[in-house]
Formats: sequence, structure tokens, C-alpha cells
Amino acid sequence: METREIQKLIDFIAQSGLDEVNIETTDLKIKVKRYGSAPAASPTSVPAAVTAAPTTAPPVPTTAVTHSAQTEPTAQAESGSSNLITIKSPMIGTFYRASSPDTPAFVSIGDEIKPGKVVCVIEAMKLFNEIESEISGKIVKVLVENATPVEFDQPLFIVEPA
Repeated sequence: METREIQKLIDFIAQSGLDEVNIETTDLKIKVKRYGSAPAASPTSVPAAVTAAPTTAPPVPTTAVTHSAQTEPTAQAESGSSNLITIKSPMIGTFYRASSPDTPAFVSIGDEIKPGKVVCVIEAMKLFNEIESEISGKIVKVLVENATPVEFDQPLFIVEPA
């Protein structure tokens, strides 16, 4: 299931008025709970998590929607002879460097990252999506300001691979 399909599903659920929806296939488990605090089930391989939280700010997530092949945020290398890699946004939303205003940023310039390390959160339709690194390396540059809108496939970070 693609990120856009998940977003369409979330739109449908939001408009339907349902309080809870569980969907399970061989590759995917989704549990969306409109008002609750229990985390959802997750598949064995989790490259990115989509989480819902209250409508105020991006604090502690309350519902998780995960997909084993949801995003490709790190794929493209920079142009020319450079070996730098760009982590790109897998969706449209609002970019946050931390899970809440009073916590430190997930990553900063110079930080070492490994696959599975959360690098940022993107809010889309009141859902807070943790974006995880798919590569090992060192953060060279942060390309987006905190709490600003981002587009699908927009570069977020420049990483020097390890």
C-alpha cells in the first residue's frame, strides 16, 4: 500500500465518523483509533511509522499506522561526483524536527544516523508520521525549517553515507 493510499484511507475514515477501524492483510496491519491511547499493531519490518496525536501540537503519539514498504525517503544521491544522499519527504505535511516543542531535535548537523533512526516527524491531517532513516551516515545539512510545510519528495536532509 502506497503512502497516498494510506492518506486516502485516513481521509475516508475521518469523513465517515467511525471511531475505530482495523484492517489486516498479509503485508499490512492498520489500526486507526480516533479517540484512544493504545498503540496499534506493527509489522515485522518497519521503515516508517504513521502516528496520530491530539490536535494541539506534536506531543506523544496515540495511534500508529505502519507499513512495511511505505516510504523511500533516502533514495537519491546528489548530482555530480558528490556521494551525498538526500533524505526526502515521503508525503505532504508539516515538518517537525522534534516530537514536541520541549524535546530536543531527533537529529542535528553532525549527528550519526543508522537505518531505523527517526530523523523527523511530518504531520498530515492530524497524524504525526515518524520518518526513519534508511541509510547510515552523518547529517551534513538540514534543508527545512521546523514547523514549515513540505511537499511530497521535497529534500529534508543531506547525509554523508558511512
